[in-house]
Order: sequence, then C-alpha cells, then structure tokens
Amino acid sequence: MARAASRAAMQERILDTADRLFYGQGIRAVGVDTIAAEIGISKRTLYNHFPSKDDLIVAYLSRRLRPAPPSDRPPMEQILGAFDRLERTIATGVFRGCPFVNAVAELKEPAHAANKIALAFKEQRRVWFQGLLGRLGIKETESLSMQLQILIDGAIAAAIVRGDPKVAAAAREAATILLKVAGAPLSKKQR
Repeated sequence: MARAASRAAMQERILDTADRLFYGQGIRAVGVDTIAAEIGISKRTLYNHFPSKDDLIVAYLSRRLRPAPPSDRPPMEQILGAFDRLERTIATGVFRGCPFVNAVAELKEPAHAANKIALAFKEQRRVWFQGLLGRLGIKETESLSMQLQILIDGAIAAAIVRGDPKVAAAAREAATILLKVAGAPLSKKQR
C-alpha cells in the first residue's frame, strides 16, 4: 500500500511539473528530459510512470478535463460569470490561452489523442451552457450554446493577440445581447 501511495505521489509530481512546463513553455518546447531534470528524477523513472511523451501529454490534458462544479447560483449569473472568470484569468499575466487548443495547434496531428480530449473539453463547456440555457427556458439552446462557446473561444484568441483582459468583458457584453434577444431574463445589473 505504501508503494502504491508513493507511485501515485510521483505521478502527481510528474503531472504537476508537466502541466506547469507544457502550459508555460509549450508541449513541443519541453522534452521529457527537462521535466525529469526539473523534478530531480531520471528519464527512466519518468518513463516507468508514463511510457511515452504522448502518454504524458494525454495525462496532462485529461487531468485538466474537469466538469464545471455544480452550483446553486442562478443560471444567468453562471453563464455571465464564465466571462468574468475568463477576464480575471487573462489579467493574471500568466495566461497562455486554452491548453487544449494550444496542444492541438502545437501537435498538428489530427489522430493524436489530444485532439479528442480538446474536443471533449469544448463539448463539455457547450453542454454546460446548453443546460443553463434550458433552465432559463430558452428554446434554441443548441445554437445559443454554440454561440456562447464561440464568444469564449474568441475572447481567448483575442486576449493572446492583444494581451488585454478587457476582451473578455467585450465578449460578455455580446453574450448579454444574445441572451436578451433569446428572451433570457436579465437583471438591471446584467443589462
């Protein structure tokens, strides 16, 4: 049992380091030798936990694929809150975009498992929006959830180019207009 705990702890150390380096410097720019050296382990030890760099990439992305936690907050607040969170994230100064899109763009391998994970993440977010729209009584949830997803993705891309967190606020304003047109009940604060 102690051995299993030690193995799990080492996997977490490897994934923590891979996450920081892959996201901060890029998947292609960071080799397994760099990750192993950063942790203070041999490449062989790393490969005992992740047999290839591709396996490590898949584990890194899979670890980031987490559903939005359930919330009792009103649906409109949750939807618009996604844009507010994005603005705060961009403002941190360490924002490098969406790790899933970054991976797909860097790897340029349509058959790579990273593509499926990236698609799963995007679909997970769209379905989250769709569920919240349904709770608001919106009829065209399929189309509007995709539009909200596109606004998020566009704000991320614009933030990378411009380096300005206010692009998320502009996307929030556009989302508010779309929601209003769709008949969503907006509070005075949300208008």
